[in-house]
Amino acid sequence: MKVKKIMADSMQEAMKKVRSEFGDDAVILNSKAVYTGGFLGLFKKKRIEVTAGTDDLTEPPALLPAMNHLKESEENYKADFNEIKEILSRFQPQTQTAFHHFPPVIQEELKRYKELDFDEHWLLELGQFVFEKWKEDGKAEDVHSHSLAFFKKKMKGLVHKGIDTDRKFINVVGPTGVGKTTTIAKMAAKLVVEQKRKIAFITTDTYRIGAIEQLKTYAQLLNVPIEVVYNRSDFEQAVVKFEQFDHIFIDTAGRNYREKHYVEDLKNVLNFSVNMQSFLVLSMTARRKDMQAVIEQFKDVDISHFIFTKQDESTAPGAVIQIMTQNKKGAAFITTGQAVPEDIKEASTEHFLNLLEESGKH
Repeated sequence: MKVKKIMADSMQEAMKKVRSEFGDDAVILNSKAVYTGGFLGLFKKKRIEVTAGTDDLTEPPALLPAMNHLKESEENYKADFNEIKEILSRFQPQTQTAFHHFPPVIQEELKRYKELDFDEHWLLELGQFVFEKWKEDGKAEDVHSHSLAFFKKKMKGLVHKGIDTDRKFINVVGPTGVGKTTTIAKMAAKLVVEQKRKIAFITTDTYRIGAIEQLKTYAQLLNVPIEVVYNRSDFEQAVVKFEQFDHIFIDTAGRNYREKHYVEDLKNVLNFSVNMQSFLVLSMTARRKDMQAVIEQFKDVDISHFIFTKQDESTAPGAVIQIMTQNKKGAAFITTGQAVPEDIKEASTEHFLNLLEESGKH
């Protein structure tokens, strides 16, 4: 086996040198960044060191003595080398090999969606779907339209719906930092301005003075009343006080809802059995597994729909699309900025498809 260390300024340059040295049958045994030069530990230059090899049997197999399990015969040596090569391939980054069995045009499409935060299981399913369609005509320009058809099929059956006008209490829950208070103001403003609804605010967020003041500011701007509740008794009194209102928006405390006891605290304050519609607010900048952890904690609460915030800060819509399909629950609204009430849109399958289209261009 012929083995050689190659130095280059980048991995792309290193791979070119490896291919030039060993051809297309080369095997990458190891790669790492090394730093050379510099003065007093500063200004060092980063380079890439790649250890590559090939089973060129015209060279003396110098490594054989150090590998006791290899046989002396050429036939056994080749078999052992192939086994080693297979083992080493398992340690290559998954993105390098997962899509290799698809045509290059489909591989590029899958890489594009991987950057949008879809997991590998979805990507492999997408690749097979697109491949079956692509085989029928073989047109590269149709690959992207086949991909969008796949995602549309995945989202089929999801119901995207905003506020139910028959529900009096609009409860908004979610972890800290997702923008619940601003989202409530946007929804409430639209009802007041566009539908002339009579609304009121309740806040249970007694942990942050700033949050109460923020909601009070919105209440003043909209000329609507607000009540701060600390316990179930306060909540019941507020229900009676606002009996003549069309809708009462409830702003809850932003807590780490990956911890179960915070959800229990919320259930001790609110009476979920009243005529209530609950929305779970999640940020589009959050990781998929973190969003799912929050959803799991609210599994005993009747969550009507998701609300996704901070679309303007996210370039990877894959997570929210998978979250919806995984939990078989659609979205009510998507927020796109801080402006009240402009930066909020009603959710739809078409919106998410357009989001995929636009995100892939960046």
